[in-house]
Amino acid sequence: MRRLKVGAFLSSFRLDLKNALAKAQEIGLAGIQLSSLPPAINVEDISAKKAAEIIRIFKDHNLVISAVCGDIGGFAVDDEREAGIRVAQTRRIMDNTRQLGVSIVQTHIGCIPEDFNDKKVVIMRKCLEEIGQYGQEVGVVLATETGPESASTMKRFLDTIQIPAIKVNYDPANLVMNGFDCIGGVAELKDYIVHTHAKDGRKETDAQGHKEQPLGQGEVNFPRYIAAMDAIGYKGYYVIEREVGDNPAKDIAEAKRFLDQF
Repeated sequence: MRRLKVGAFLSSFRLDLKNALAKAQEIGLAGIQLSSLPPAINVEDISAKKAAEIIRIFKDHNLVISAVCGDIGGFAVDDEREAGIRVAQTRRIMDNTRQLGVSIVQTHIGCIPEDFNDKKVVIMRKCLEEIGQYGQEVGVVLATETGPESASTMKRFLDTIQIPAIKVNYDPANLVMNGFDCIGGVAELKDYIVHTHAKDGRKETDAQGHKEQPLGQGEVNFPRYIAAMDAIGYKGYYVIEREVGDNPAKDIAEAKRFLDQF
């Protein structure tokens, strides 16, 4: 019996919005992580009319928006003016996410150095505190993606913020591709995980020069990974992300069949 809520990243289809949603429905997905898709969607600029249109087309295809991708380059900067611009961008994305009836914005905050006194870390923390406080007000969390650093380093950093609206989008493949433990990291970040990408990869590149691999063909042990997510009580979406490959729709369909066995 199917148990996991399986979705896919909108931009992974490399199709326009209507064709991507039609393909997602055909594959039998339950949800989609929304991302900017020019010219149809800009997550920083969604009017009330546009939000209603997006909600309608998702409903027409029996799909849920699991999260909104709000990548704006991260907050690991040493220029406070630039940091302020990025905070304002993120706040706009949070407002638009709320308009869509969604509560998760996924992003990359930037690589976290081991030295938390580093200027970039100080600025990053300040940005996230401001964004987290705003998220509390509007009912939207910011979920930073794992990968550039170990799960333990990310946890130590997030523990210094302690604002409930700052969360984690867990990407096991990003951790594997950077040589980190993607299974043990689940328990490390259990209090923060609200969303996950179903992606696979390996530490070393393959013959095509890729680290990312089709689901089930890389070094992410999915039976152990899903068991670890079950152990922390995760009930959210497993969103298939495919950034390489010549036939992404086919890869997403095969990834869906792979996940349906769990």
